[in-house]
Amino acid sequence: MPKGLFTRALLIIVIPMVILQGVLAFLFMEKHYDLVTRRLAQAVIREVATIISVIETYPQDADFRSITDIAANDLGLSIAVLPLEPLPPPRPKPFFDFVDQVLSNEIRTQISRPFWIDTVGRSSYVEIRIQLKEHVLRVIARRSQTYASNSHIFIVWMVTTSLVLLVIALIFLRNQIKPIEQLANAAESFGKGRPIDDFRPRGALEVRRAAQAFIEMRRRIERQIEQRTTMLAGVSHDLRTILTRFRLQLALFGDSEETAALKSDVDDMNHMLEDYLAFARGDGDEQARPADLSLMFEDLEAEAEIAGAEVSSALIGETTVVVKPIAFKRCLTNLVTNAARYAGTVRIEGRNAERWLTITVEDDGPGIPPEERENVFRPFYRLDAARSREAGGSGLGLAIARDIARAHGGDILLDDSPLGGLRAKVRLPS
Repeated sequence: MPKGLFTRALLIIVIPMVILQGVLAFLFMEKHYDLVTRRLAQAVIREVATIISVIETYPQDADFRSITDIAANDLGLSIAVLPLEPLPPPRPKPFFDFVDQVLSNEIRTQISRPFWIDTVGRSSYVEIRIQLKEHVLRVIARRSQTYASNSHIFIVWMVTTSLVLLVIALIFLRNQIKPIEQLANAAESFGKGRPIDDFRPRGALEVRRAAQAFIEMRRRIERQIEQRTTMLAGVSHDLRTILTRFRLQLALFGDSEETAALKSDVDDMNHMLEDYLAFARGDGDEQARPADLSLMFEDLEAEAEIAGAEVSSALIGETTVVVKPIAFKRCLTNLVTNAARYAGTVRIEGRNAERWLTITVEDDGPGIPPEERENVFRPFYRLDAARSREAGGSGLGLAIARDIARAHGGDILLDDSPLGGLRAKVRLPS
């Protein structure tokens, strides 16, 4: 079955119409055409039988002029009384020649004499020859006198009317399906974090209710994000004020081993606060717009080289994609810097094809055990090997990266890398 709603609805309309037309055409051709053709053939052969009775019963002119005129003027038949001679050999009969079959049966039934019939040789006429006692009667009748010649008019009118109604149905059906497509496009754009322009409820009542429910859901989500951002901005201001006071107080104590340790703790707290706020804030109010992946890959290579890793990159397909550039770059930067921190070689590959953008970041580091690959996306979750202060990080890098990817309608998956380490695959609809 087709997947599209428009195609399915079209089939719901077309299939019953085709079946109905087929049944009507079959019944008409089988019953009406058969019945009318038999009645016309019976009438023609009855007239021929009457002419034979007149010729054999009543005296005729030497050239049979009287009966010929009567047949032509009153019956619409062209007859000729020929000398007695053998009938022509039978012509090959078409397999589906219904007229020939009906006329032959009626001649056998009503006249019961040797005959020869030609329904093929002339397109507009039928020729019949009947052997009498002393003559051969040749009858030429119009083909339309022997069968229902206007039966095709019914088929033409039925098909033409159905096509007209089908076109009208297509127009109305398209107008009914269009609001559903607009609702689907709006939901898809909202799921990808892209702006929704000029969307309002349209169409049937049920579609309007679904569209209105979507608009209300979108407003609630945006209001919740706005409230969270406002609250986090206030929290950020208050905490940064306290950390600033800590720094000032530590500066007054002078330099010592105790103050150096406290300054390090304050710096760690400030770094964790920044990471936490970035995670909680997400991509903020940034709007999706076209971004150049090739320039983004160059920046990622620079980040990996600064971290001391050997890096290579490759990009296949269209380089321009519609994303939230700052947030998406941060997503990739977190993956690349995380790989460069624990590995010596990093490889970045991008592929934009078949309506999907796939970016993989591979390294030759120690990797992550399969049972831990979902846990590392949890906020503040850190593996045992990465808990030392020298390793850096707050345990939010992968969580932020996945949050940004899912805000674009995609996701991040971890797997084994051919380089021997970890492979992080970012997959987004393009």
